[in-house]
Amino acid sequence: MSISTPSRTNVVDRFFQISARGSTVGREVRGGVVTFVTMAYIVALNPLILGFAEDVNGDLLGGNGGDNIAAIAAGTALVAGVMTILMGLVANYPMALATGLGLNAFVAFSIAGQMTWADAMGLVVIEGLVILVLVLTGFREAVFHAVPRELKTAISVGIGLFIAVIGFVDAGFVRRIPDAANTTVPVQLGPAGQLAGWPVLVFVIGLALVITLWVRKVRGAILISIAVTTVLAIIVEAIAKLGASSAENPTGWSLNVPALPDKIVDWPSFATLGEFNLLGSFENVGIVTAVLLIFTLMLADFFDTMGTMTAIGSEAGLLQKDGTPPRTRSILVVDSLAAAAGGAGGVSSNTSYVESASGVGEGARTGLAAVVTGVLFLLTTFLAPLVTVIPSEAAVPALVLVGFLMMQQVKDINWSDPGIAIPAFLTIVLMPFTYSISVGIGAGFLAYVLIKIVRGEAKKLHPLMWLVAVLFAVYFAIHPISSWLG
Repeated sequence: MSISTPSRTNVVDRFFQISARGSTVGREVRGGVVTFVTMAYIVALNPLILGFAEDVNGDLLGGNGGDNIAAIAAGTALVAGVMTILMGLVANYPMALATGLGLNAFVAFSIAGQMTWADAMGLVVIEGLVILVLVLTGFREAVFHAVPRELKTAISVGIGLFIAVIGFVDAGFVRRIPDAANTTVPVQLGPAGQLAGWPVLVFVIGLALVITLWVRKVRGAILISIAVTTVLAIIVEAIAKLGASSAENPTGWSLNVPALPDKIVDWPSFATLGEFNLLGSFENVGIVTAVLLIFTLMLADFFDTMGTMTAIGSEAGLLQKDGTPPRTRSILVVDSLAAAAGGAGGVSSNTSYVESASGVGEGARTGLAAVVTGVLFLLTTFLAPLVTVIPSEAAVPALVLVGFLMMQQVKDINWSDPGIAIPAFLTIVLMPFTYSISVGIGAGFLAYVLIKIVRGEAKKLHPLMWLVAVLFAVYFAIHPISSWLG
């Protein structure tokens, strides 16, 4: 008498409910690969956003030794890999996670300049833990409903514009004018009001390429454009010997100078891992500012996941009768842990990626696809040296495209109602104009509360909106108050 044992395929099928969801192992693997290809660009972009921004002491994330870009890339891939695998195993959902664009810009340009990198990443960890508590207590939904939908939309649109501006500036397409007080404009096209230099041409070609691939619906359009434009940049640098941009060399490469790497594959350096200080920010910038920065991080991270997981569930036909995905709480728990893990890994908050829909389009319906995507991210850690080759001119066209994609949501705002249109407008325009996400959100919230009051509709305001408005009022007034008292 022989005892039959279930095959590995059957075990995998039952664990991930592959057949029950109308899929196959082959489709799941293919979907996982496609999702990875469509979002692997973050391994190249995240180091370019975080790796060149200085903290309050003038230090770079991952150290000032020159290898920080590869270390950030390796950390980005590692955290994305681990958390995406966790999403697949715990939530059985075909959704991948990685460092959030917009969130990393907020950390780099709005937080790090006020404190050390360790303190900034400590805030990210706290933000993730706060969201986790809100999920476990069921309070996340309450906060979600407290902020008007159109104001959430404006936050997303504003971040998109901010990201696009960063892309244009880092490419040298738009230049800051050092002595803006004596000029008619604070920024201009190129170094002297005109485009100049081979690097800008590389950026323009990259932007044209990524737009072309995107409108042609080519899988992995962003990753392909970065790779092709990087090769072009290496050729241009080898011939022209342009060097890095400086006051004496305004038409050089903005950040990285492209050149063939000494190694393509190497043991990864995880210098950013564990570089966080949980409470240091409270000592450096004060309780009110630290709380507001955490809240702003939470706002930027908080709402996207619920929209993303619903969109992916709808595409995959997985939504239940109430419009929610299966294992909703598990999905939100993993997403919250990913935010904290991104801070602990020193690579900014990780969040769910809507690019996961590309894998769903290839047939992915279960967490096996997420596991495949996560494994590919882990393997990418060994390719971190390649990231040091990519100049910003080759990578930031992706930021411009992402800005466009986020801008598309602006149509969902009711521009005929000044009660929401004015707060939305201030939120959207002040983010890029002040180079600060928190300023945009704060101005929008205060304007929303003010208009409700002058319209005699104060009773309609959610108590949380009152609290947030008071906090932002203190945030904007803290410096003049401190100066007056001092």
